[in-house]
Amino acid sequence: MSGQGGSAKVFAALLVAALALAACKTVGTSVVGEDEDQLQAASPANIASLSEVVQRNPNDAQAYNMRGSVLGRAGRGQEALADFNKAIAIDPNYAQAYANRGQVQRQLNKLDLALADYNKALQLDASYATAYLGRGMVYRQQDRALEAFNDYNRAIQISPNNAQAYYNRGLLYQAQNQHRFAIDDFSTAIGLTPQQAEPRIARGLSQLAAGDAKAAATDLDVQVEPQSVNAWTSRGLAYERLGEKEKAAGSYAKALNIAKDHDPAKKGFARVGGRVGVAYQAF
Repeated sequence: MSGQGGSAKVFAALLVAALALAACKTVGTSVVGEDEDQLQAASPANIASLSEVVQRNPNDAQAYNMRGSVLGRAGRGQEALADFNKAIAIDPNYAQAYANRGQVQRQLNKLDLALADYNKALQLDASYATAYLGRGMVYRQQDRALEAFNDYNRAIQISPNNAQAYYNRGLLYQAQNQHRFAIDDFSTAIGLTPQQAEPRIARGLSQLAAGDAKAAATDLDVQVEPQSVNAWTSRGLAYERLGEKEKAAGSYAKALNIAKDHDPAKKGFARVGGRVGVAYQAF
């Protein structure tokens, strides 16, 4: 097998991994919320105090919705669903609670239930950008690319600073090999949420696909998520294509330190002559 052919297969594997990761991760806040500032300040440590609020206000739909949002962010999906169910029972026209419940249903891979919740949220509030984004993510997971694309466009039209919408639309472009459009969307997402790793990794992959290994390497030098195996593997591939085997080996080695059986990193490491037990300079 030629080195170029091997690196092409590594790229294909990385792209599949990136798209699979994106199916279960979002950029920015991880749970849709009625008040984003409140949700950013909330954390699992707040659950006890939020429970006190619920106990004092047992008929307050917003209290259940807020606690459900925090539970969802803490990975306690079933408890979150119970709170959203209660919020909706109290206020059947609570669009945000439907969207929040849809988000948790999507995370639990209950896509039909998630879609029904997003549809209901948009029926109640046709200008709810976050619900368009969430529904678009469900459509993308269902391989309904055109419908996902339309929902992301609508989310961006309503909320031009929605980094998640640009990122997810970029993934659609990337999957269709429209890498220049993908790079533009990833760049916008990075500008809006520079602390997030996923758009930068995705942009690096599209830059590699577009034949710009130097730009990809520059992008992936910014290690916003040091424990991202895909980031290190992508960086290794970029430097491999630039002929900088030391940096490539160092990057692949970093990836293997995170996940020793990561196949694209293992193959890349071997391809650039990497040897176990040898220290390589990653930068």
